[in-house]
Amino acid sequence: MDIVFATKFLGALFAIMNPFINLPIFLSLTTGKTIAEQRSLALAISLCTAVMCVVISLAGGYIIGFFGVTIDAFRVAGGLVLLSIAFSMLNGQPITSHERGEHEKRADNAGDEDTDDGIAFYPMTFPMIVGPGTIATLIIYAAQVRGAAQYVSFGVVLLATLLALFVVLFFAASIGKLLSAKMRVVMTRLMGMILAAIAVEMVFAGAKVMLPGLA
Repeated sequence: MDIVFATKFLGALFAIMNPFINLPIFLSLTTGKTIAEQRSLALAISLCTAVMCVVISLAGGYIIGFFGVTIDAFRVAGGLVLLSIAFSMLNGQPITSHERGEHEKRADNAGDEDTDDGIAFYPMTFPMIVGPGTIATLIIYAAQVRGAAQYVSFGVVLLATLLALFVVLFFAASIGKLLSAKMRVVMTRLMGMILAAIAVEMVFAGAKVMLPGLA
């Protein structure tokens, strides 16, 4: 197992998929539901997230290649997306790229999107959990995998993050009572700082390849 690779990947993926940040959204969408219904929904969200993450990790590189985009160009673009998300986290602002627009919310309210299955995939899995930042992180780190040790590291980190997401959402009712608003703010700021550092490293790594004069 490649510890250095695993640490960087875990820092980026957990910061962007942080289940504790998504916890208040989950609780607000499941207001009025029983604990059993919340846990059933948590399982559905975790399964949807796992499927999306695996598909993106395996096929993401081929998809951007089909459009003629190099991984280094995508690394720069993805790093900038992550940096904008990190700034939002540091400033206590909503992560707009991982949230629905007002017109989407109005459309949901007017329609029948309040079923458990609908909430599980949209908006919880996509775009709240697996949004542009998550997609960019998975594709960039999947493209960097070299050798068995890094394949194992990638799988372990992804599995651990998905497991953490499931546990937090499954026990959302209990954890929500323990996690104060101040603790959420501190955690969000800390994750934002970590994500900003990783995003800057991504941008410069991609830029050095595209612009050799920077090296």
